[in-house]
Amino acid sequence: MTKEDLVAAIAHIKDEEHQLPLTDIGLIRDITTNKDRAAMTVLLPPDSVSREQELREQITRAVQKTGITDIHIRFKTISNEEKNDIIAIKLNKSVRRAPTLMNSPLLSEGSGVTFIAVASGKGGVGKSTVTVNLARALAKQGNRVGIIDADIYGHSIPEMLGIKELPQKQGNRIAPVESHGMKVISTGFFVQGNKPVVWRGPMLGKMIGTFLNEVEWGSVDYIILDLPPGTGDVALDVHNRIPQCAEIVVTTPHKTAHHVAARAGEMALQTNHPVLGVVENMSYFTDPEGRRHYLFGRGGGQKLAEELNTELLAEIPIQSADTPDGADAASTLFDENSEQWHIFMDMASKIMNSKNAN
Repeated sequence: MTKEDLVAAIAHIKDEEHQLPLTDIGLIRDITTNKDRAAMTVLLPPDSVSREQELREQITRAVQKTGITDIHIRFKTISNEEKNDIIAIKLNKSVRRAPTLMNSPLLSEGSGVTFIAVASGKGGVGKSTVTVNLARALAKQGNRVGIIDADIYGHSIPEMLGIKELPQKQGNRIAPVESHGMKVISTGFFVQGNKPVVWRGPMLGKMIGTFLNEVEWGSVDYIILDLPPGTGDVALDVHNRIPQCAEIVVTTPHKTAHHVAARAGEMALQTNHPVLGVVENMSYFTDPEGRRHYLFGRGGGQKLAEELNTELLAEIPIQSADTPDGADAASTLFDENSEQWHIFMDMASKIMNSKNAN
């Protein structure tokens, strides 16, 4: 019995938070084996100490199946910060050792996939609403569309689309969940309940790599990525890993939102990613008499578009909460008779025409 055999025997035992094998993320170490004896150390943060007995039993059963009967398991308590550092270092080394895993077929020149990242400078401007409605409008016009919910800290796409099921394994790959004619993968599928995600840079990079390489996308024409707000690790990682990815910047008419959104656009430009355009959300409210009311001011989207040397793709009006033919409250997809839906269909047509022109 070799150390590698022992690691393989317990590789199915996973960390609850990340759903990754404990052996892969460095939380089982000092593994030794000698004839019918095995020993190892399991690292547990304070909030997982209650799992000690459960893990002891799982590991013991798995190792006994290999024929080893003398099993010594030591548990060591570490802080959550130490745990995150161990995982980050381990995964970063894994990425460096296997650069070919980053070469997703989706990124090849002949794939025909158009990547569009939807970004914003701050949260609460409707970035995810733009993502799902634009993706659906593209799908409605005959395109095969996938959504990557890369908003690691505010993943909301599954809830917005009313998705209850989880992705299934398809051989050694992950099958995305299909909803409203779109294929969806989200960080939210891989965390428990509404727990916050406390991953650091290398973990975030692995997440993007997993979504590109280990998901069975099949044939797709467009992949829309919902980025976290701001210019942090995920946005930078997307720009680095998907050099052909274009970007749509979402803002509101308010001058503060416009100011911070400019940073997201500038980041795209500095990394040589084209900005397809600006979407101004919450632009105005139309009353029952058809009059428009500009509740948050006017012109922020147009000003941002001019600063980024791009076009204002759309101005999305606010939807009245009590309008019966408006947004679907359960899924946040706009009704096909609504003003907003027609705007998204026009925006999708612009994007398709731009792709065909190129």
